[in-house]
Amino acid sequence: MSVGDQPGTGIPSQRPSASRCHQGTTTSSSTTSMAKIHPLPADSPFPSSADELQSQQLQKQAAVYNYTVWMKSLVFNGNGCTVYGADGGVAFRVDNYGCRGGRERENTHFFMDRAGNTLISIRRKSFGMFKRWEAFRYTNNGEEAKKPWFCVQKVHKNGAAVKVHGSTGRAYRIDGCSRKSDYRISGADDGAAVATIERKQTASGVVLGEDVLTLVVGAEVDHLLVLGLVVVCGLMNRCL
Repeated sequence: MSVGDQPGTGIPSQRPSASRCHQGTTTSSSTTSMAKIHPLPADSPFPSSADELQSQQLQKQAAVYNYTVWMKSLVFNGNGCTVYGADGGVAFRVDNYGCRGGRERENTHFFMDRAGNTLISIRRKSFGMFKRWEAFRYTNNGEEAKKPWFCVQKVHKNGAAVKVHGSTGRAYRIDGCSRKSDYRISGADDGAAVATIERKQTASGVVLGEDVLTLVVGAEVDHLLVLGLVVVCGLMNRCL
């Protein structure tokens, strides 16, 4: 069982409908009353996703941070997933809104904070039998970067290679990426695990379905990068 799991686990039974296909569409105010994967404490504040992500990155003293990933969209007829923070509230969401705006648009998913601000876009690129996924960061002004932040390509049946562009230039690998609910992300050089994902287990020991996952992320890695890689794995396995 992962640290931070709470009893009373449940899956939202309905999703709000999207009135139009638009990457900037925001989650309605009903998000706060939406059924949670696990409930919020009665007196718990509802932090913004940006504040939560910043605090996670700054708290280096914490060994790990736990997310719950539900491989379903909160938008009716959408293709995406929902990320819950340790407090049980919606922290991030992913969708492409079932758009039919051409092949490139169909192959693009948008990773957003709880307010609907796009943080990264993820695109699938196909070259014959070869496929790779590219992620582009967004600025505070809502503009997409011209060059990809990272790219992912399958290197064998059960693994994928990750290249992060820019000043860091780090490389990672994803072991077990062909499995929908059991894999890990490691540094390509030292092999040290920076994140693991598995099926979520409740406090009473009940293992939930393959579409409800626990993501455990180390303190020294960019959480947005790891969350983006989890989305890519979902796209690889056609879970989104």
